[in-house]
Amino acid sequence: MSVRLSDLTTTDEFKQVAALEKAVWAYADAEDVVPVPIMVVSVKCGGILIGAFDEADRMVGFVYSLPGLREGRPMQWSHMLGVVESHRNAGLGYLLKLEQRRRTIDMGLDLIEWTYDPLQAMNAHFNFVKLGAVVEEYERNVYGDSSSPLHKGTPTDRFVAQWWIRRPRVERRLAGGPAAPVRSSEAFDAPTVNLTRPAGEWLEPVRSDLGLDAPRLMVEIPTGFSEIQARQPDLALAWRMATREIFEAYFARGYRTVDFFLGRGDRCGKYLLAPRTAEP
Repeated sequence: MSVRLSDLTTTDEFKQVAALEKAVWAYADAEDVVPVPIMVVSVKCGGILIGAFDEADRMVGFVYSLPGLREGRPMQWSHMLGVVESHRNAGLGYLLKLEQRRRTIDMGLDLIEWTYDPLQAMNAHFNFVKLGAVVEEYERNVYGDSSSPLHKGTPTDRFVAQWWIRRPRVERRLAGGPAAPVRSSEAFDAPTVNLTRPAGEWLEPVRSDLGLDAPRLMVEIPTGFSEIQARQPDLALAWRMATREIFEAYFARGYRTVDFFLGRGDRCGKYLLAPRTAEP
């Protein structure tokens, strides 16, 4: 894959980003697309907007972040990462995040945050395994109703991912290594908070134990959540409510999510939770 990464600074480039948003998320409502004037202002005020162009100089992806604050400290809030279907699963999203990280470090900052749906297993794999993010915040229905078919059917609950871009944990992940010490026998022996069972093509939640007290805990989610939302909305909503209860309860008790294990053949993935006092 041959692509060129470049800062986006012109109105024409911002319009291409808006068009790419519609293509990637299939928005039916123009109100869901970031307006060009907002891109202009955020870039002028310290935001990062990077485009990826193919050999024909066609924009095939972008990453967009705005300046923000975390407890009074400057950071970047990554609002969108989008890649056209023809270039997905080729590592372009990863390249864009690496470039976003480099630009953020050049600004003297050490944190990038963003939201993502905790029930999207492939996104979880990317955020934790590839990038080394951690999560300790769960937000209910952040974006309200969305015109994207990728979001319809359940509240837009989201994790807030924290990417501490200078820490050894992240450097280990980017080098292809484990985020020690959580990938250990202790992690694999961790009790699972929720029970599931087969429900046709997918799994369904059965019950959860919100009172476990162990140094490591596992939380199971299904793979293929977008398809579940499209074909079995009642099951998707059951998963949303069950996992909302779990993460809110354990985050309130001082746990955070530090890793993810993807089991494609098992139709599930598992989050690893650890106390915030442990090394992330």
